[in-house]
Amino acid sequence: MSDPIIQAGAHQAVVNCVRVQADETAVIITDRQTQGLAQALAQEIETVGARVNLYVMEDFGTRSPEGKDPLDFPEMLVEALADAQVSFYIAQSCPGELSSFRMPMIEVIERYQLRHAHMPGFTAQMMGEGMAADYAQIQDLSYRVHAIVNQARQIHVTTAAGTDLLAQFDPNLKWIISDGRITPSHWTNLPDGEVFTAPATANGRVVVDGDFGDFFTEKYGLIEETPLSYTLEGGRALKDSVECSNESLKKDFLVYTFGTDENSHRLGEFAIGTNIGLKKLIGNLLQDEKYPGIHLALGNPYPTKTGADWASQAHNDGILKNPTIKVDGQIIMEEGKFLI
Repeated sequence: MSDPIIQAGAHQAVVNCVRVQADETAVIITDRQTQGLAQALAQEIETVGARVNLYVMEDFGTRSPEGKDPLDFPEMLVEALADAQVSFYIAQSCPGELSSFRMPMIEVIERYQLRHAHMPGFTAQMMGEGMAADYAQIQDLSYRVHAIVNQARQIHVTTAAGTDLLAQFDPNLKWIISDGRITPSHWTNLPDGEVFTAPATANGRVVVDGDFGDFFTEKYGLIEETPLSYTLEGGRALKDSVECSNESLKKDFLVYTFGTDENSHRLGEFAIGTNIGLKKLIGNLLQDEKYPGIHLALGNPYPTKTGADWASQAHNDGILKNPTIKVDGQIIMEEGKFLI
């Protein structure tokens, strides 16, 4: 018998977020480690009467935890997605797969306008926490945050850990609401709950004391005891400014941030987490970035969503704990607590 908590989270993903219909075809892309959670999604899809095709990544080649020869997105999955209306990616992350597998997959999803739930690094804990939140409340808060930041000229972020950042914004770049409602023109991560954009530029000191994204989340988890900091100047991180007592984390960050491409050290995402159902960070970026607060991503600015005129093969979110957020002089969050 399936776990009722897991199944409840899967039900919300399938029925309330992606809204799978009886006459549709769904594609699930998973891996061996996460296949049990994928099966819970498949069960809910079948319950609503839809067709489901489940694919396991390891069936298409070897996946290296060191990032050697990362798995490419196969043509068979391109064809499968072309015949579907909805899709789920629910698997763990390996170094290099963001650019070799996940970005090509997203390009196909956007080409065919699928309703897509993106769930990298997903765990059973997230199915029982992030997917169990009250999405009506999340949606209400997300719209209130969006109403304030949508025309913001600048946002000042400070934290007790030492972040002091001033970000500036271009009204031509869109602020996106991600609140669990997935449409053909708006795929999103699950669990959900954030409002984000691509900033025009940013200057100041950033101290990441929560966790990082991509493969960092699985390798390092929570980094409160070994925070990593860097300086942004003109919207780009300065290599010589990076500091961290964990030498392995620092090395991986330097290689990824300054060695992927010309824009991998450029600030691509400025986001405010709005999932007020989450009570703590768990060391998994996919859920933690929805925790009330700020996360910043160096690399890809999601140009098809935000309207940014540049791109990158990298995207590495960093969580800032308990921030104070001042939008054009109005404080909307103080030490991690919303005031709106």
